[in-house]
Amino acid sequence: MIVNCVAYEQGYRLSDIAPEDIGDYLTRPDCFVWVALHVPDAKELAIFQSVFDLHELAIEDALVGGQRPKVEEYGDALFVITQMVTASEGDIQHGQLAVFAGQGYVLSVRQHPGRGFADVRARCEREPDLLKQGPAFVLYALMDVVVDRYFPVVEELETELEGIEDQIFIKGTARASLERLYQLKRRTMELKRAVAPLAEASAHLFGGRVPALCYDTQDYFRDVYDHLHRIEMAVDTIRETIITAIQVNLSMVAIDESEVNKRLAAWAAIFAVATILAGIWGMNFTHMPELDWRLGYPLALLMMGTASGGLYYRFRVTGWL
Repeated sequence: MIVNCVAYEQGYRLSDIAPEDIGDYLTRPDCFVWVALHVPDAKELAIFQSVFDLHELAIEDALVGGQRPKVEEYGDALFVITQMVTASEGDIQHGQLAVFAGQGYVLSVRQHPGRGFADVRARCEREPDLLKQGPAFVLYALMDVVVDRYFPVVEELETELEGIEDQIFIKGTARASLERLYQLKRRTMELKRAVAPLAEASAHLFGGRVPALCYDTQDYFRDVYDHLHRIEMAVDTIRETIITAIQVNLSMVAIDESEVNKRLAAWAAIFAVATILAGIWGMNFTHMPELDWRLGYPLALLMMGTASGGLYYRFRVTGWL
C-alpha cells in the first residue's frame, strides 16, 4: 500500500505524484522523490525496484520482517533496516522499517500495524533548509524518530523494575516477583537486540570513510548514534539491575525456606523427646519398677511436658520458633 509518493525540490514540496511519473523527477537537479509504503506485497515493491534500480537482496529483506538492524551499501545507494519497538500492555511489540536512499529518492517500507511516520514528513516539510539536503536528511529523520521511540520503552521498563524492587522484601511475593523479573529480562533483551546492532551499524555513517550520500549529514547521524549509545547504556543498567534483583530474590526465598526448616527442625526435636520417653516406658520388660508406681503415669507425663516445654522455650529464645 502506497502511503505517500511526493516530489521535493530545494527542500519544498512540489506535489504528490504517481509512481509512473517518478522517472521524470529523478533527472531534475535539486529534486528528489520520497515514497512511503506500508506492508507492500512483492508486486507493489517490484514497481519501485524497477524505477529506483534497487538490489534484489535488499528487496527480499524489506519484504520479510524481523531482520537484524543493519546499514548496507549498494553502489551509491544505502539500505537501512531498523527495528521499531513499542511497549503495550506489559509486552513488547516489534515492527520493521526498511529505508532505501539514493541519489534522488527515498523509499521507506514499514512492516508494522502501529504508528506511522506522517509526523516525520510534516516535520521535514516545516524545515525546508534542512530538507534541501536531500535523501540523506530524510534517512536521518526516519532513523531519529525510530530511536526516539525507544526512550518511552526504556522508561516503562525502568518503572516496572522499580515496582518489582519495592515488593522483593514483602513476604509471600517471592514467586510472583521472580516471574515478573524474568519477563522483564526477556523484554529488556528484545530491546537490546534492536538497539545494539543499529548502534554498531550507524557508526559507519559518520567519521572515517562514510558513504558519499551521507558526507554532508554526518553530524546528524552522530546524534542518532549518541542517542543509541545512551539507550544501550540504560538497557545494560536495567539488565544488570534485574540480574541483581533476581539474585536478591532467590536469596530471600532461601532465607524463607531456611526459616521454615528451622521451625520444622525445632518441632521435630520437641516431639522427639516425648517420643523417646514414651518409647522407653513402652518396652515390654518384666522388671520395670516404674510400671508399678502409683504416680508413674502422671510423673511420665510431667517429665515429657517439662522436657518439651524446656526445648520450646530454648528455641523461642534463639528465634527458631
